[in-house]
Amino acid sequence: MVRKILSYPDPELKKKSQPVTIINDNTRELVRDMAETMYDAPGVGLAAPQIGVHQRVIVIDVAGQDEQPELIVAINPVIIHAEGESYEEEGCLSVPKYAANVRRHAKVVVKGLNLEGEEATWKADGLLAIAFQHEIDHLDGILFIDHISQLKRELFRRKYRRSSQEPEGNE
Repeated sequence: MVRKILSYPDPELKKKSQPVTIINDNTRELVRDMAETMYDAPGVGLAAPQIGVHQRVIVIDVAGQDEQPELIVAINPVIIHAEGESYEEEGCLSVPKYAANVRRHAKVVVKGLNLEGEEATWKADGLLAIAFQHEIDHLDGILFIDHISQLKRELFRRKYRRSSQEPEGNE
């Protein structure tokens, strides 16, 4: 089922998520809904808090439109190693119509559980490394705009306030 994606400045997006202690049918249903919601949006990643569920669950698929989908499900993901630096443009399903360059690690190693409850390790670089960092941030109540300079963040907030005060259909 496609769920509603919360949008900035919803305070639910700033809450820290709780670890998943048991993987059951509810967890599997959550993951199915998250994947469906991410693909419908469309996006390359989604964290449970973005649909109002404060559990440490993320889904990612960085395969291009012409490629076979490759869904990654990470439960209780933790970055155990990071190296290098990247500075790429990011957007977010919870911060629509805005993108900014964000400084991230170029490569990460992430440990967590898969949907079967088995420990899994993902080695990532490029877009996948960025997606892991971005989605794990969501689990800690951090948005990508929290990583941009204070000046850019203030410009974004002003622009956002102006656009949210416009009547519907005036874009």
